[in-house]
Amino acid sequence: MLVNQKKLSKTAAIPCIVSKGDTLEVEDSLAENVSRVDLHPLDEFRAIMTLREQGLDEEEIAARFHMSVATVKQRLRLASVSPRLLEVYANDEMKLGQVMAFSITNDHVRQEQVWDTISRSHNQDAYYIRRMLTETAVRASDRRAVYVGIDVYEAAGGVVMRDLFEQDNGGWLQDPALLEQLVLEKLTAGAERLKADEGWKWVEAAFDFPYGHTSGLRRFYGERVEYSEEELARHDALKAEYDKLDAEYAEAESYSEETEARLEELGNALDALNDRPYVFDSQDVARGGAFISLGANGEARVERGFVRPEDEPVAELRTGDADYGNSDGQGETFTSPNSANGGVSVNGNPAGIEEPEEDDGKLRPLSDRVIEDLTAARTVALRNALANDPVIAFVAALHVAVLKIFYRYGADSCLEITLQHTAFSQTQGLGDTAWAKEIEQRQESWGYDLPGNADEVWNYLIALDQDSRMALFAHCVSLSVNTTVQAWNRRTKETAHAMQLAHSLGFGMVAAGWTPTVDNYLGRVTKSHILQAVREAKGEQSAQLIDHLKKPDMAREAARLLEGSGWLPEVLRLPVDQVPREAEANAALVDAGVENDTTGAAGYDLPAFLTGDEVAEGAATDLIDGEHLEAAE
Repeated sequence: MLVNQKKLSKTAAIPCIVSKGDTLEVEDSLAENVSRVDLHPLDEFRAIMTLREQGLDEEEIAARFHMSVATVKQRLRLASVSPRLLEVYANDEMKLGQVMAFSITNDHVRQEQVWDTISRSHNQDAYYIRRMLTETAVRASDRRAVYVGIDVYEAAGGVVMRDLFEQDNGGWLQDPALLEQLVLEKLTAGAERLKADEGWKWVEAAFDFPYGHTSGLRRFYGERVEYSEEELARHDALKAEYDKLDAEYAEAESYSEETEARLEELGNALDALNDRPYVFDSQDVARGGAFISLGANGEARVERGFVRPEDEPVAELRTGDADYGNSDGQGETFTSPNSANGGVSVNGNPAGIEEPEEDDGKLRPLSDRVIEDLTAARTVALRNALANDPVIAFVAALHVAVLKIFYRYGADSCLEITLQHTAFSQTQGLGDTAWAKEIEQRQESWGYDLPGNADEVWNYLIALDQDSRMALFAHCVSLSVNTTVQAWNRRTKETAHAMQLAHSLGFGMVAAGWTPTVDNYLGRVTKSHILQAVREAKGEQSAQLIDHLKKPDMAREAARLLEGSGWLPEVLRLPVDQVPREAEANAALVDAGVENDTTGAAGYDLPAFLTGDEVAEGAATDLIDGEHLEAAE
């Protein structure tokens, strides 16, 4: 060809390498193509596989052809892809990014099932393939995996799926049933050990306990162990050194890494001395119990010091006893079930959430259960806001008193000022919210500070400084708030007062951190409600982009679109919550002659499969070494 093109004479010498053996032939072929002509990744993979089978390891192959070891490993990883899908890729019917996404699992049947599904759908992105392949798996960062440990899981026969092409944060555990079995076994062992070591009458264990699970139980608190003379002397010495060094460093003009390290070391030593265990009365322990569950960080969470009504001595069943009735001292009406297995119960089954009605495209009112759970979340958030504003808490309590004394009729308030404390034991996930955790921490702190004997409370309150007294007052008043809407109690007037209270606090559910998710809203309502939410927050165009999806996919994509939008269901909207109206904004742009683009509110980029941007999609999926692809959540 070069001779015919007059680029080479017929008598020109051509350098050749004469070799013997298959290894050199494959090696030469790979070198020629890698060094001079871009080789198709599939041919590159097959050549590397041949060399690997002939005894060369990844480092040797990488060194010979100036590749990174990671690139060689990635190419070899394609061996996990179904031969059928590799043929599809060879025929240019699949992009490289899609092939790499399939390589996270060795299950060829599942790979082909996923391909058959997505090949008929609009969404064929690599991230979507990963999500479908891992939808039944558990991330290594999941609290269950952290609690058990990956090594223990693998030793029990569990398999971890990993992704060489993406940041997989430890991969995915493919056997959720085995993982949960291991978690239960470890929690049960921990409960039995806690019961035996500390002498509790009962210990209940579960992955999670519903919010309000301590309702109907009296809470008692231990006393912190006193310092020994040696510990007290060490504490004083550390504190003196810390204060002196801190004062000197405050006057210094330059940064000192050594000083910073020493201050941190002293601070940690002081924290270790101050973090002293609590000692409980042996008689209380003999009749009381504890709860052990799985914390959000993957550590065991232990709640100690609860007495069931049936375990109370008859002589102590008095109305004035501190904390009698529930963990907050408020006389709740819910009771906990008796534990079995020698005082240890495992993972009680909380009531599930009902399925939404069959979706026929019509926009129906929200179900009573969804409304109750949403307004329960609003109540807990509003309680937390009120506890942080003692002035408004005082006004709210005074408001109730004036209504009761001066107005015989119309004395309606969202505060149950008799301090009846309504629990929400059936609202899943409520105990994990920031508001519930802050309330719980505040309750714990005051519980340890208050005297154990109810007869001593008055003198304690008299001696308390004004700021602490107001904070305690706000905490107690806040727990009387109830804005929950239930099927049998719509609480119309109380809800109106809740609006006034929220307005005075400057409180809104958006600022409080509530956002629509699959679990708390989108997965529990009909497709019509999901589309209505997206339409209100992002406009009609965004709603049309997802209206063809199935319910689970629609809910997930809607959650992505609504993230950061500030949209709220109507039942949660309070005076300070501004509902975004993207549709109106887009309409205004059109009227002004400005074309709308494919981004959402605040520049939110829609995924390629929603915008139809095939060029962008191809560019993203063709990225290889050193480039990042969007990983499946």
